[in-house]
Parts: sequence; C-alpha cells; structure tokens
Amino acid sequence: MRLVLFGATGMVGSRIATEASARGHQVLAVSRSGRSPVPGVTATAADAADAEKVAELAAGADAVASACVPPRDGSDPRERYLTLNRGLVDGTRAAGVGRLVVVGGAGSLEVAPGRTVMDQPGFPDAYLPEARAHGDALAFYRTLDDLDWTFVSPAAEIAPGTRTGRFRTGGDAFLTDAHGHSRISAEDYAVAFVDELEQDAHPRARMSVAY
Repeated sequence: MRLVLFGATGMVGSRIATEASARGHQVLAVSRSGRSPVPGVTATAADAADAEKVAELAAGADAVASACVPPRDGSDPRERYLTLNRGLVDGTRAAGVGRLVVVGGAGSLEVAPGRTVMDQPGFPDAYLPEARAHGDALAFYRTLDDLDWTFVSPAAEIAPGTRTGRFRTGGDAFLTDAHGHSRISAEDYAVAFVDELEQDAHPRARMSVAY
C-alpha cells in the first residue's frame, strides 16, 4: 500500500508510520516540520488544511491517513480543526483517492446511547475544547457519502507503551476494562489503525480501540 500520512511526527502519527513501514507499506510522512519519524521513511513538509497540497501529495496513493490534532495554543480549536479536515477531504477527493482514515478523539464516544463521555459530570475542562473539536470533525465525516472514511477513536488514556497486538475494537460505545479503566498504548492503537487501513472493516463509520 502507498500511504500518505499527515501529522506523522506526533506521538500517535510516528507510531502509525512505524507500524505501517514495518509491515512493508510505502509511507510518505507529512508534517509541518518535514522530519521523518522513522529511519528510511520519506518525509515532506505540508499543511493538511491546504487542499491543493494534499491533492499533490496524495496523487497515486492507495490511502490517506491523518494523525493531526486540534490546535493546542490556547485558542478555540474547533473551527481551525474543522477547516483542516475539510482541506484534507477536499484534497483527497481531488487526488482521486477513495480511502481516508483519521485519528479521532475519545470524548465523543458514548457511555450510553446519545450520552457522550465529554458531556458527563467531571469531564476535565482543559480537555473539553479538543474533545469538542474531534466531535465536530466526526459530525463532518458523517455527512460524507462519496468517500470511504474511518474515524478511529482511542481509549480515554493513550500514551507511549508496549506493542502487544492484543486489544478490543468497537464502534461508538466507550470501551472500559473490568475495572472501569479506558486505556490503550500508542503502539497498540497504531496496530489497530494500520489493521483498519489494510482491512477496511469500518467503512464510513467510527471505530474505537481499547484494552
């Protein structure tokens, strides 16, 4: 598979690049810095909000992926993150690529039908703008009927850890373990993400990943 990965140098993006490259996929790692997250992986600098640049880089690819995150500079990230995803979609379409897989957030997962994690009492105020930005992005993807997209939501806690290859996947429901914890290592999240790129098991849908 020829994969164009935006946001490739972040915690999650670098692990997706590592996993995809280890499986023999040809990865073009795209970030604002243009640095390669993995030795031997081709890298370039670009802004995912620039639809023309996205189309240029994605031409001839089998899939486009995004590990871009909402802005974390203290401003309201919602409109800027939605603009980024619109540019990503427009560029993917213009390139004629039919598959787009996106790193999502956990805040919009449901603890019960119609009740999201981010709307529950005690959800940290510091994380609410980013959670809402991811929720807006998911709502946007759900309006698309001409693109094979998947929105991959992690567990509530995602951090560098161990690649075990053992985890659960689901849909819109918030996944927790027997003790009520919701977590996943960034390495295992990347395994699930690349699995989805390869298998296309959740077309035009959100999937979740947790232990």
